[in-house]
Amino acid sequence: MSSMKIISAVINDLVTDQRVHRSCMLMHEMGYDVTLIGRRLPDSLPMPARPYSCIRMRLPFRKGPAFYAVFNVHLFFRLLFSRFDAVWANDLDTLWASRLATKLKGKKLVFDSHEYFTGVPELEGRPRVQKFWKRIESRIVPKLPFMITVNDSIADLFRKEYNIPVLVVRNVPLRNTIKNPKTRAELGLPNDKKILLVQGRGINIDRGVEEMVLAMKQVEGALLLIIGGGDVFPVIQKMVADEKLQDKVITMAPMNREYLMQYTMAADIGLTLDKDTNINYRFSLPNKIFDYIQAGIAVMCTNLVEVAKIVNTYAVGTVTASSDPDALAATVNKMISDEAQLNEWKNNSSKVSAILCWENESRELNEKLREYLG
Repeated sequence: MSSMKIISAVINDLVTDQRVHRSCMLMHEMGYDVTLIGRRLPDSLPMPARPYSCIRMRLPFRKGPAFYAVFNVHLFFRLLFSRFDAVWANDLDTLWASRLATKLKGKKLVFDSHEYFTGVPELEGRPRVQKFWKRIESRIVPKLPFMITVNDSIADLFRKEYNIPVLVVRNVPLRNTIKNPKTRAELGLPNDKKILLVQGRGINIDRGVEEMVLAMKQVEGALLLIIGGGDVFPVIQKMVADEKLQDKVITMAPMNREYLMQYTMAADIGLTLDKDTNINYRFSLPNKIFDYIQAGIAVMCTNLVEVAKIVNTYAVGTVTASSDPDALAATVNKMISDEAQLNEWKNNSSKVSAILCWENESRELNEKLREYLG
């Protein structure tokens, strides 16, 4: 068994980041000594027991330039005074500290870009900030032997821009092993309505959730369940109250994946409604679509390249023509009115779950890490 020590760095609070957890588990199962470093927030969920080490740093800032600067300084010095053989940098916001520490110590670096960071909507209209992050990316990424990202479209962007090998590892979960899921009654959900579900910690601007809430005014016989958090979550909660939609829309706080999966399995249709407002969303492939498939439910999505490709290729749901409330309501009403078609989509999801799972997706990554890390 290898005694090589790998430190994985990510800027979030570790608990709900399933991609990072899966990569750490893979390295742990390969025999590496893994430590995961992130941060602890005042409202962070308790850290579940994991077979690898976890460190959560408390920082004085939660957002803005000072936050990113302080995080990277803290991360750099922690890496500088730690023993490791390689660092796994999750996303561009950990790459500067990870690169500097590995270069000074002559160690290896793995870069896993979970999104096209310089194209996120938070940087739209902020050219100086966008240029700052682009400068870090352009100075480090071309010098790497390879990098990892989440889908073919984003991989193509990096290949064209930096001419380096890019390994695609999609955000697919482990096979769902829940054999006896909780009933709707046990979860406090109605049995006489179709359940529509949006889940995730990144319910932010341009994710289409506000429009879906408004669409529920035109939908009968269904309940919209929103589980998670994000920048627009308070806006959504206020909208539900202002529009008097409490009997049609329920919001719930983030929860651990095992409990969340109970709600996912109780739903009929999982929603992923990102808008094509920026290059990052245009090429997004969120992990929730694979969670929906593992849960054996139908999927409704907007017409974005990677998401629509999954839905259409595997016939697990439908693509809505638009993200405006009228179009969303029309698509939902059509889906829930055709029971036979809805059941067919669910059956297809159940079948495809054996293909779109981490057990298959991680094989090439396993081989690459053996080759690179030894």
